[in-house]
Order: sequence, then C-alpha cells, then structure tokens
Amino acid sequence: VQLQASGGGLVQPGGSLRLSCSASGFTLRYYSIGWFRQAPGKEREGVSCISFSDSDGSTYVVDSVKGQFTVSRDNAKNTVYLQMNSLKAEDTAVYFCAAGPAGDSCPPTYYKYWGQGTLVTVSS
Repeated sequence: VQLQASGGGLVQPGGSLRLSCSASGFTLRYYSIGWFRQAPGKEREGVSCISFSDSDGSTYVVDSVKGQFTVSRDNAKNTVYLQMNSLKAEDTAVYFCAAGPAGDSCPPTYYKYWGQGTLVTVSS
C-alpha cells in the first residue's frame, strides 16, 4: 500500500499547479483523501479533504485557500487532484496526501496512509 503525491515544482506568483495523489496497492475511491502542507519552519496543516466516492463525495477546503484550491478525484485513474490557482509565496511548502480508513468520510477519524510529499515553490 503506497500513496504518492506528485506535480510540485517552481511556479511564479499568480500561477497554477495541479498536484496528483496516486495509489498502488489499494483503490482510492473507497477512501477519504486529505491534502496537507508543511512550510519551512512551520507545523503541518490540513488543506483539503474529499470524502470517499460512495459517500456524498463532499469536499472541504481550509478557509485560507478557499476559492483558490480545489480538490477532485478521477476514479478511473485512481487519482485525487489538488488544483491550486493564484499561488502566492506563502503557499510554498511540501504537500502531502493521506488516506483515512476505508469508508470514513471527511474528516476521517485519523489518516491511515501517508504518501511522500511534493515540493511546491512559489517564487519569481
């Protein structure tokens, strides 16, 4: 069982990136998936969550990025996405995805599986 976040990179302020969270060894549609980030010298913070597909599929985004970040999933590709627009320097961080227990809606009681992060750097 493995999760992997990808799609990070260097982007200019105001730009966009789409991060992907892919899985091997399990099917993401049965899991609520959270996105987290950890900026240098700061604690990890939750950014968004998307409930497992057979629930209401509800999505949540933390207030600080509401209207800026969107979470979605493509079950055919076994992938969850985090679309990030209008990026700012303060969005610079390592971004992680994590899966809650199967069948647990957002926010799950805990995150069972964690992937390695992907670095997003917003700089001119």
